[in-house]
Amino acid sequence: MKEALVEKYFRPGRLPHLWCPGCGNGIVTAAMCEAVERLALTQDEVAFISGIGCSSRASGYVDFNTANTLHGRALPIATGLKMARPELTVLVASGDGDCAAIGGNHLIHAARRNIDLTLVVFNNSIYGMTGGQYSPLTPEGSWATTAPYLTIEPTFDILDLARAAGATFTARATTYHTPLLTDVVAKGIRHKGFSIIEAITACPTNFGRQNKIGAPAAMMEWQKEHGVALSMWNRLTEEERQGKFPIGVLFERDDATEYTEAYAEIIRRAQGGRGR
Repeated sequence: MKEALVEKYFRPGRLPHLWCPGCGNGIVTAAMCEAVERLALTQDEVAFISGIGCSSRASGYVDFNTANTLHGRALPIATGLKMARPELTVLVASGDGDCAAIGGNHLIHAARRNIDLTLVVFNNSIYGMTGGQYSPLTPEGSWATTAPYLTIEPTFDILDLARAAGATFTARATTYHTPLLTDVVAKGIRHKGFSIIEAITACPTNFGRQNKIGAPAAMMEWQKEHGVALSMWNRLTEEERQGKFPIGVLFERDDATEYTEAYAEIIRRAQGGRGR
């Protein structure tokens, strides 16, 4: 099955990929392709937009309508595409630095507009491509090349941020919980409105090595031990939750207006001369 997915959804001649051994980005990319397969979307019906960074190299491997864009700018470019071609299913691949740092403002406004995009944030807790600097999602107290005496900045929950800004679907999974990851991406695509999925993935070369976590398998073991299904999470005490995080669909609402539909109504009003 996996081999058939690679042959169907990956560009011929682009493999092997350039991600480091043990990197989880290939797992996340495959989960996005599996979600498309599950929903029976054709490749021409899908656009795959990315920014800059390790995760954003994914758009160069997959055989959809693709664009590898600018650092932090995947969401505004995806927004423009969705407004011009609202019939397309638009997927966005972005990293924790690409999306939460330089692209943080764009994240807030894409969520606020509730535009029908599906954003998958590859969260490997660090800037992997440019040398291991810490990102807004690096856990407090971690080592990084820009934090040789440990990070002191508190990390924030990107899903809470997106929900507060107006996102109508939020979910989280890990590269250990692969079936769940595929499932929440598919649900995000089906959802009409702005969907954000945080994919917890491993960077053994930079984050793992600097923090002496061990081999890639040890990093996936950590995901297994710390990711808690939402139904179980809701039964834990605050003390039991320390160091862990909930996984699954965390929030969904379907009563908010989707942006391209609202904009289409503005066009109809303008064409009919129905202004003030």
